[in-house]
Order: sequence, then structure tokens, then C-alpha cells
Amino acid sequence: MNASDKTETPAISIEGVSYNYGARKALDDVSFKVWPGAFTALLGANGAGKSTLLSLITRLFDTGVGKISIDGKSFKEDGAKALGPLGVVFQQTTLDLDLSVRQNLKYFSRLRGMSSKFANQRIDETLSSLEMLERIDERVRDLNGGHRRRVEIARAMLHKPKLLLLDEPTVGLDIHTRGVIVDHIHKLAKEENIAVLWTTHLMDEIWDEDNLIVLDKGRIIEDGSVKDVLGRVGAPDITSAFESLIHGEEERLR
Repeated sequence: MNASDKTETPAISIEGVSYNYGARKALDDVSFKVWPGAFTALLGANGAGKSTLLSLITRLFDTGVGKISIDGKSFKEDGAKALGPLGVVFQQTTLDLDLSVRQNLKYFSRLRGMSSKFANQRIDETLSSLEMLERIDERVRDLNGGHRRRVEIARAMLHKPKLLLLDEPTVGLDIHTRGVIVDHIHKLAKEENIAVLWTTHLMDEIWDEDNLIVLDKGRIIEDGSVKDVLGRVGAPDITSAFESLIHGEEERLR
């Protein structure tokens, strides 16, 4: 189904968003939508503006120009409740290393105002789905990087978000662990109808059935299904398409 055929509310709508660090423009008139049930990869090299965009979505930075709506609500118009449908996995870990897995998740559930019964149920469900339930009482400090990342994904899913943001979540992980996490998030999008926005610079994390947004130097230079993007660029695969797009953008800016 094409985006133009959609009648449901997008999980997130970005409209004309720009952001500067002093004189340097980090984002330039960025607009796109992410839909329920879709895995959307935001692909760009380091410094393209991916983390800046996620910082604006999560309100770590204030959106000066443009509008960001999550499930039809924007922070400017609806306040903090606009962030309610959002689950986030940041690039840098934000777990308390000296607490157990259970304690970290319980603490987050209280911040979310979840009842103890529902929180316990969701903790068991999310950890089980990530094959981490047997580690529930281990200190986070004693877990390896891949297992810590699984705990962060479980935490982001506790309140059943409609939109899951992941900022380069596999950085520093081994190939097997990366594959397990990529598979799990694709499964979540499909089976639980969650919208996923996954930022990456790694082509092998993007599947043929995904949606693809290519960000370069703060500008979106492609947006569509992987199949459509490859067709427009005339490339056999994502790596070739990305290289062609970046080269074309460099030529345009000369």
C-alpha cells in the first residue's frame, strides 16, 4: 500500500523540520511519515543528522522550525502527553548499571504510571520475547553489551508503544547479536503493528520489505519503499543505491 493510500493516522509525522547548531545547519526542511506496522530505516553516514532528529522527536532538543506529531499529537499543541505513545532506545546506554534488570524495568514502569500487576506482566513478556527472563535478577553491570541492549528494548516496549525509535542500537555489537536484534525488531513491527524508526549506517540491517529514508548532510534525498528507491536510483542493492545517492548529492552541491 502506498503512503498516499493510507487512511490511518501516521505513528509519526515530521513536517518541515530544520535545526541549526549555531551557524551550522544540522537538519534542513526534513519531512516524512512512519506508519503503523512498518519498519522504516533512516539511513545516513555519521554526521548526517540522524541523532539530531531523534533528539528533536524525543524533546531532548526543542523544535524551532517545523512540526513533529506522534500519533496525531504534537508537543507544541498537546504537551508532554504527545510523547506517551513513544518508546525509545538511545545509542548510548541509559540503564543503571548497579541495579538488576528487574529493578531497572520496575523503576521505568513507575515513571510511566503503570500498575504493579501490569508492569510485572509486561516485564515477564518483554524479557521472555528477548530470551532474557532468566537474567531478570542479574545486575546490569554483569551483562554483556548485547544483553544490555535487549534490556533497553524490553524497557522501551513495556508500555506497549505505538512508535519505537532506535538510534543505531547495534553499534559495537557482534554480528550474531546484531542479527538477533534486527530480526526481533522486524518481528515486533509486523506482529504487533508497531511503527519502527531505526537509524543506522549499516546496510545489512535493512530488509527488502522495509521503508527507507536516506538522510545526507541534514537533507532527505530519498524516501520510499526499498523496492521503489532501488527502482528510482537504478541500483541492484541498497549499498549501491546509497553510494549513488551520496555521490549525486555531492555533485549537486559543487
